[in-house]
Amino acid sequence: MSVVTALNRRHRSSTDREVLTPLVSVVIVNFCQWENTLGLARQLTESISHTTGLAELIIIDNGSPDSPVVDELAELGGCLVHRFRNNLGFARAVNEAALRTTGEWILLLNPDTSLPTGFLDSLSGLCRTISDDSPRTGVVGLGLLHADGSPQASSGPIPTFHRTLGGLFLPRRIRKCRHQTSGGERTSVDWVTGCGMLIRRDCWQNLNGFDPSFFLYYEDADFCTRAREHGWEVTHEPSLTLKHLHPLHTRPVPAPLRLMTRHALLNFAFKYWNRRHAKTLAGIVWLEAVLRGMLAGLSGKPTNAHREIRRLAADWWRDDVCAALGRVEATADTLQGVFANESPQR
Repeated sequence: MSVVTALNRRHRSSTDREVLTPLVSVVIVNFCQWENTLGLARQLTESISHTTGLAELIIIDNGSPDSPVVDELAELGGCLVHRFRNNLGFARAVNEAALRTTGEWILLLNPDTSLPTGFLDSLSGLCRTISDDSPRTGVVGLGLLHADGSPQASSGPIPTFHRTLGGLFLPRRIRKCRHQTSGGERTSVDWVTGCGMLIRRDCWQNLNGFDPSFFLYYEDADFCTRAREHGWEVTHEPSLTLKHLHPLHTRPVPAPLRLMTRHALLNFAFKYWNRRHAKTLAGIVWLEAVLRGMLAGLSGKPTNAHREIRRLAADWWRDDVCAALGRVEATADTLQGVFANESPQR
């Protein structure tokens, strides 16, 4: 079930609607990050593109607790806030948001991002250029920076069995993504991260959006893989950047969140890899959970989450996809504390 908490758009006559049809629809999925979402929404609604109707803003809340920030978002004007009572997962939430958009392009932004001055206006110019010059470009990944301004990898090669195993020996910051060395020019890539992901509406509709079987993570790699299979080009645009303040690779990964990442990886593996490699990965995930559970017990911090990861791996080994997804959905409610990055100043 869901409830719309705020709808503050300007009234448009039937004549104005055609003129003011947005070029860009910005989608933000909020989960326990109301303060970050409010800060980002303020940046967006202050842009010329937004005030002139060239861009629209849709915020989807995935079952977060109530917050006074909701009222502040309502007072901003010019954005739609839609709240779900439960955590649907990132992919389903984006799909729901896309149904409420009208722009030629859809931009996905994480709540924990910060934009440079004029970002949305520059993005509108980029969309026009790509629309005119590259009709088969379906996905564009934007450049990401850390909070200190250093580059953050935001695209990479498609995950394969051997790349995934090899990534275990790499730093987390480049385990999935790689830094681009294209000299600042837009270049074709295998996939781009969902933080700062620009998607042509025609491409989105052609693929029917994100695969909802991905609850959290890897939905971006899956979408880009399917886009390329359908003849769309996936590119990385390093000239337009934004700051991603709290990427996963800079934070500890608690066991409940690790269950989400392992489910996403196994989902991707069983969808695209051969059966032998996918089942081998399930066995590795099971063994990892056993070892991590033992270490947690020795340190005096036992948790049921490691047991759930073992069961998750067993679900995939038995091809019980529904049980695996149900296990993830049951764990979703425990993630509120994990994702609560609210600013302590308020």
